Amino acid sequence: MPSKTRFQIDQDYRIFFVFMTLVMIGIYFLSLSQNTDLHRPALFIPFTLLMILHVVLHWMVIPIIQVPKRKAIYVIGQGVLAFVITHISRNTGMVFALYMALIGETIGFLGLSRWGALSTLYYLILSLTNFIIFTNIENAFYWLLTVIPTVIFIGMYVTMYLRQAEAREKAQALAQELESANRQLSEYAARVEDLSIAAERQRMARELHDTLSQGLAGLILQLEAADAHLTHQRNEKAQSIIGNTMEQARITLADARRAIDDLRQPSLDDLDSALRREVERFTNATGIPVQYHSPQTPPLPDAAKETLIRALAESLTNIAHHAQAQTVDVNLNVADTSIRLTVQDDGIGFDISSIPAGHYGILGIKERVRLVNGSVEIQSETGKGTLLKVEIPL
Repeated sequence: MPSKTRFQIDQDYRIFFVFMTLVMIGIYFLSLSQNTDLHRPALFIPFTLLMILHVVLHWMVIPIIQVPKRKAIYVIGQGVLAFVITHISRNTGMVFALYMALIGETIGFLGLSRWGALSTLYYLILSLTNFIIFTNIENAFYWLLTVIPTVIFIGMYVTMYLRQAEAREKAQALAQELESANRQLSEYAARVEDLSIAAERQRMARELHDTLSQGLAGLILQLEAADAHLTHQRNEKAQSIIGNTMEQARITLADARRAIDDLRQPSLDDLDSALRREVERFTNATGIPVQYHSPQTPPLPDAAKETLIRALAESLTNIAHHAQAQTVDVNLNVADTSIRLTVQDDGIGFDISSIPAGHYGILGIKERVRLVNGSVEIQSETGKGTLLKVEIPL
């Protein structure tokens, strides 16, 4: 534990020094009562001032020891003060009160280290010297019997206190880390919510485009075809197309209601049948023949089926509006690891890098394919038609 944080200015620290100060005051008045010589101003004044200085230095130990060079000065200086105060008082109680407090304090900020042991030995030598001066060297044994257990007790107590303080600091640091982590999780949750809302908006845009936009586009194509037949007095053909248009309008309305209700598509049981319906719808509306090839498809998730169906529908819609094609080839190929849909027309083609703003069909295809971990490739040149490839891993 770093020396700067070994003693924290907290409630425990204040209680310790308040108790020590009370002991110092008590031993001060005890010395005055037992040694009448201290009543003389020549001894009373320096004795009192040195005691005050000694106590004040105890209270200032935190800022003093934060500078490494001051530690040795503090240890030596407090030892000298304790020696002089004890010598003036001629009170053996000072031998234990002053030096034991210094030993506990030193172990506190130096720990059970080499420098802590040297400082403790320094204070013990001064204490023993004071004790021998007051009594005689034969009584050193009694000093030893008193001091050794006291020092062991102080060392154990201070060490346990420091470990408890360190554990409390770690607990506080952990609590702060947990609080910080909780804030980060809250921020992440808010970001995820924002991303979820954005993703849901994109999905709603795709769903509305795939239902309303494609459905209305198909209706417009069929109405245009009916109008052309009416212009050429082919009423029966026009009436047939109008009937198909009305049925398609009902289907589009149902799809739109379903998309608005919960934006969820029903389970798609037969991919081949759904693709053939899109091809037939395109042929009936435009009269453009479509060569469709599809093997037996393996079971696929609804998301993959829907992606392939929507990609084909959007591609055929674009061909009807822009390609001026004469024929279209649609192929569904199944490999060991993927399924591929290709849509190729012989139309006028277009520049892929200059798609006008507001055309979200290709963007919708790419988003859908990306969500099922697939890939999209579009090849087109002016006058050479367009090829769309959608590949989805199985």
